[in-house]
Amino acid sequence: MTELESLFQQYTHEKLFNQLELSASGSNRKYFRLQGEKSTLIGVEGTSIEENRAFIAMSKHFHQQGLPVPQVLAESADSKFYLQDDLGDTLLFDYIAGGRKTGVFAEGEKEMLRKTMRKLPAIQVLGAKGFDFSVCYPQPEFNERSILWDLNYFKYCFLKSTGLEFQENRLEDDFARLSDVLLRSKTDSFMYRDFQSRNVMVKDGEPYFIDFQGGRKGPLYYDVASFLWQAKAKYSEELREELLQIYLDALNEFVPVDETDFRKQLQHFVLFRTLQVLGAYGFRGYFEKKPHFLQSIPYAIENLRTLIKSDDSEYPYLLEILQEMTELEQFREMEVSKPLVVKVYSFSYKKGIPQDNSGNGGGFVFDCRAVNNPGKYERYQSLTGLDESVKVFLEDDGEILTFLDHAYALVDASVKRYKDRGFTNLMISFGCTGGRHRSVYSAQKVAERINEKFGVEVQLVHREQNIEQGFAAR
Repeated sequence: MTELESLFQQYTHEKLFNQLELSASGSNRKYFRLQGEKSTLIGVEGTSIEENRAFIAMSKHFHQQGLPVPQVLAESADSKFYLQDDLGDTLLFDYIAGGRKTGVFAEGEKEMLRKTMRKLPAIQVLGAKGFDFSVCYPQPEFNERSILWDLNYFKYCFLKSTGLEFQENRLEDDFARLSDVLLRSKTDSFMYRDFQSRNVMVKDGEPYFIDFQGGRKGPLYYDVASFLWQAKAKYSEELREELLQIYLDALNEFVPVDETDFRKQLQHFVLFRTLQVLGAYGFRGYFEKKPHFLQSIPYAIENLRTLIKSDDSEYPYLLEILQEMTELEQFREMEVSKPLVVKVYSFSYKKGIPQDNSGNGGGFVFDCRAVNNPGKYERYQSLTGLDESVKVFLEDDGEILTFLDHAYALVDASVKRYKDRGFTNLMISFGCTGGRHRSVYSAQKVAERINEKFGVEVQLVHREQNIEQGFAAR
């Protein structure tokens, strides 16, 4: 009998029927879903005993504070194995996949991000209340040594690998200045350290915090920078500002906040966190040859370009080197690719052709008015092309099917070529007399076909019906 099986039976008093190993993020821990007759738990095997004990202590304390974390239910005598709640399989990372891929977040995705930012101050403030930080691993608090470790991680694992020449002593001087600025924010709060969407789970419509074993005492800013400036998150400036304000409002319920000072200090942590993740990407990508990390580099470089433009030059040599680094040929060529988004409209010619707001001025406008019009008949006049009886009329008549076959041939060819050539916007509009029957039917069919056949994001607007529908990229 394995250690996890023994723990499961001791805790649940049930026989273990199934043990399924779950995918992990490359850490030294293995996760298993353990299933009995009535109970389902997560079993964990971790080779780092100190890290396991840190997580177990944090989890127990956070649970006592009423925080949304997995509860540790049982552990082996040597702390190598433990059981915790099963929170399901939905990571926030996957929950917001549509927004991450397209940069356009649906309202449900935005609301889960809002909930996450509202709950972050609780784990930072209540999580620290009465907690013994001496159990943290590998460091009990955010300090100069840990800052310089991360900055040198960037220097040796990323910067040097670019081949850029620099004066190491001058760079170290600015590293020391950056460290001093970061350390003027000492607080007694809990610093998650790796707070990102892969470390949040969604269960019953609520976020739960996981994988906080690297946490320690540290400033509030770090976790905010980690989450909102995550390299591949693709948050717009507007959404990032909204989430930051939600966080500040929630934090203000625990401690008084000077928003101006907070935002200013936050920018230093955004710079620091960006350098830290570039170091990680360099090590995992260049040295361990893991392509996933190499694919993330352009996004972090793009974040860095934005930061350099807004920085007030407290670290002149560091910024000079970063500017040179972002202008290297290998990074100029690593553009952040944006996926194709197709907008499909139905409209009434009486109210004019829809305007293209993408700035590309184009696509197709199909005139459906030659097709037999169900609107001529009183029984269809109050209905639209989304109603079943109207669909049956149009399809039995057959003219709309022939019309769409020709439209499909043109549209399919363009969508394929737009994807191949890296274009980001295509607009397709269907017009009829009232924008109610033929155009609505046609636009709906084309939108569904494009999304199903090509997997791209489609934004469908039945303009005269005030109906909008999104089809996420797949």
